[in-house]
Amino acid sequence: MSSYKRKFQRNMNRAVSTVLVTALCLGGGAAAFADGVQEDASQAQTQNTSSFQLFSDVKSGFWAEKHIYKLASEGIILGDAGKFRPGDSVTQQEAITMAIRFMNLNSKLGSGENAPKELAVGNYFKPYVELALQEKLIDKAEEITSIREKEEWGKKPASREWIAKILVRALDKEAEAKAAAGTSTGFADESSISATARGYVNVAVQLDLTKGVEGNKFDPRGNVTRAQLATFFSRGGEHVNPGYDNVYEGIVTSLKDDSLTLFVNGTTRTFKLDNRSVYFTKDSETKASKSALQLYTKVLVVDKVGSASYVEVRDASQQLEKTEGTLLRVLSGNRMLLLVNNDSVTYTYDANTMFLDQNGNTIAPDSLTPDSTVEIQRETFTAEKKPIIVQVKSAIMNKSGNGVVEDFDLTKKTVKIKEASGIEETFKYDDSTIILYQDQVVNNPGELQKGSAVEFTVKNNVLTKLEVTQGIERTVTGTLLSIEGKSLISFTNANGKDEIKRLVEKPLIVINGIAEATLDDLIADVKGGDKVKLTINPEEQVTKIEVTGRQSESVGAVSVVKYEPKYKALMVVDSAKKVHAFTLDEKTKVEYNSANPTLEGAESLLTEGRRISLTSIGDRVLSLQVIYKYEGTYVSTDTTKKNVTILQADGTKIEVPYQGIAPSVSMYGKSNVSWTELRTGDPVTAFLSTNQDALQTLAIKKTVQFELTNVNVSNSRIRALANGISNEFYVDQAALFGENGIGIKIHDLKVGQTINVTFSGQTATSLHVVKLSLGKVEQVDGSVLTLKKFDGTSETFSLGSGVKVIRNGSVSSGSSSLNTKDHVEVRKDTDGSLLVKVLTSMERQVSRYNTLTKELSVLRSSAADNNYRFPITDDIYIHQGDTTLSVQSLKENDKIVLYFNGDKLIEIEKQ
Repeated sequence: MSSYKRKFQRNMNRAVSTVLVTALCLGGGAAAFADGVQEDASQAQTQNTSSFQLFSDVKSGFWAEKHIYKLASEGIILGDAGKFRPGDSVTQQEAITMAIRFMNLNSKLGSGENAPKELAVGNYFKPYVELALQEKLIDKAEEITSIREKEEWGKKPASREWIAKILVRALDKEAEAKAAAGTSTGFADESSISATARGYVNVAVQLDLTKGVEGNKFDPRGNVTRAQLATFFSRGGEHVNPGYDNVYEGIVTSLKDDSLTLFVNGTTRTFKLDNRSVYFTKDSETKASKSALQLYTKVLVVDKVGSASYVEVRDASQQLEKTEGTLLRVLSGNRMLLLVNNDSVTYTYDANTMFLDQNGNTIAPDSLTPDSTVEIQRETFTAEKKPIIVQVKSAIMNKSGNGVVEDFDLTKKTVKIKEASGIEETFKYDDSTIILYQDQVVNNPGELQKGSAVEFTVKNNVLTKLEVTQGIERTVTGTLLSIEGKSLISFTNANGKDEIKRLVEKPLIVINGIAEATLDDLIADVKGGDKVKLTINPEEQVTKIEVTGRQSESVGAVSVVKYEPKYKALMVVDSAKKVHAFTLDEKTKVEYNSANPTLEGAESLLTEGRRISLTSIGDRVLSLQVIYKYEGTYVSTDTTKKNVTILQADGTKIEVPYQGIAPSVSMYGKSNVSWTELRTGDPVTAFLSTNQDALQTLAIKKTVQFELTNVNVSNSRIRALANGISNEFYVDQAALFGENGIGIKIHDLKVGQTINVTFSGQTATSLHVVKLSLGKVEQVDGSVLTLKKFDGTSETFSLGSGVKVIRNGSVSSGSSSLNTKDHVEVRKDTDGSLLVKVLTSMERQVSRYNTLTKELSVLRSSAADNNYRFPITDDIYIHQGDTTLSVQSLKENDKIVLYFNGDKLIEIEKQ
């Protein structure tokens, strides 16, 4: 093949009709980033978002995203009305056009009048085919022999082995291909590869341009998609230098929020960075963040009218060398003299050299002080090796100033201050540092808040004084003493001094375990009030009270000796026969067998012998529970003594007597439960009679998995389906949790979710949303199951807790029945074991898609088949291989497989 210097140029003087024809080529339509071509409206709107998407059908994370972005930026591929159509097959005339663009030979295009008629192509493609013959990309005689009767050469789908030829020739590797023609490819279907293509396949694989398909096959006759071809040519760019005039590779010398400067071939060039810029690294196929860019690293930029449309980090190591020494003095003429390894060395800097203090803040060269230890970082990409960064490693500092507190570290005892000049510096403080706020000494630097305006003084590198000069929001810690009239709060601060502050009208109260806590939930007491963190606004009002610890003492189960309502005095006796005296007040929390317990209601129950449990501070009762239930696990039933033994969480056993012939047992989903159905270890709650002298009901705890079918927010009632049976129950007394374990409200529940509901008898006490994972089995080996999910990521599940497989309504234990062809839903069962439900499938051919009703119709399997129309929703995964498709891309007679979870369509796979 003749050598060529590849300069990318566009001929914008072509007729409008030519541009429209280009729109039908690989790719067409309104060109993304194309000079002089208007973008379509939907794409322009996308570009205004913070997360830019070049083509609407190339989602973030798509396997070929990197290569599509790169070639589109280089002008090798275009879009079609904002879409790329990655799954569409490529014709031979389209592939030739892309190869010419890739080789950067557009400037050599002729009229196309010498394109052979035997190789029938569209008028637009004739110049490309003519040039491809001249450049020996294709062989005329070879191509003519491949044409079948009534077949147009240009519209023929490009096969994998034919593309291998084009790729290798485009890379000027013809000689290598001929040398490798007699070597085995190693593919299982090698016999299907044409003898004339074998050498090209070998070279393409050796250069990592293409790989085999599933089953170690090459599939030489298989069609090549647009996404695949983009990937092939993009990878090919690693082996040649096409010399596009909008592609630059160099060293990053400046990096700002909106711009990037590269040192390229002795000069610098600056590119704009905006929301259309995308970032990748050389060794990864997935998008990177902008933070992947670092100064003095090697980067490739594709330029579009001064903007960086594609940015790729080619080498993440900084092209710098470091030297450390002691500054002797700063000389005239932008020079400085250092002592390095006992030798005096002079370094010359320029206006671009950055000088930093030990905190990384920019300083002037003349602010350097002799005897400072400095580190010089010099670039290695020019012969001059100019100093890029001069950073002070250690120096003596004495200064005063003002600024704003940016951050502080209580462990390292440092405060970061942004000075009025804009410089940020970090200073150390010690126990002698004076911190003032509104003329008061602040002994705890933790009370400072970021954003505080301050004046400071530094001597010998240590803050000696830091004064807050304006009101700020700050936090203090202490112990609550009292709350007066919901307007004043008194507390003992961390230094042991008492303070009084005013409360805002509705301060935020945060107490772990109490939702929507109020002031009444706080414990204020001279002897043992709550440990709190208070947030105080600039007006010195408390806006937030967070309880960080409680000093209450749990007395546990005791029996009432006497209660005097007049004085609210309570005398109890514990299990050791020791008598205790307590006092109740209006703040005492009470609990008994009532949905709305009150102190008055509890008082009527505090009769002699009544068993209660309580917590207290000193002799003050904080909470009191009239024991009306025992929780634990079932041990046994003694029908002679008529009692039930329960093992409590603390390891103690309690015998609860019952009346009648047998204890009353309640379990969700079953009526008339006999005590003989109880098994040792069953979790239970024993509800007591009003007099606490007998078992009223023994409620068995049971967890059931449901599919949520209805949510009534107004009365906290839900309807759910389990084992084909619909059930309704209230969840007003249940704790609700999302799939991540975080508490939720009833209005957060959604129809269709899988939920685990725990019942105590017939009452729901907790509800957890179950996480569902959908995808295809990628690997299963008896210990782990790996699932390739719809978003392209993999998720691994341990099979150590057991696994059940549901297939066509039948349940089997173990994973042996699973294989890598199965499309499944994976979730955890109530006992923690894995449930794998194999989706049912149906093979059909596409009939049509109705855009108005959003229904996909398929060809019926028979005249009696009435299951042929399916509503299409946004959550249905439509794809071909790893390529995500739109439903509109499905054409009549396309073979598809539909996958269902029950009656719900989950996935459509194009064959």
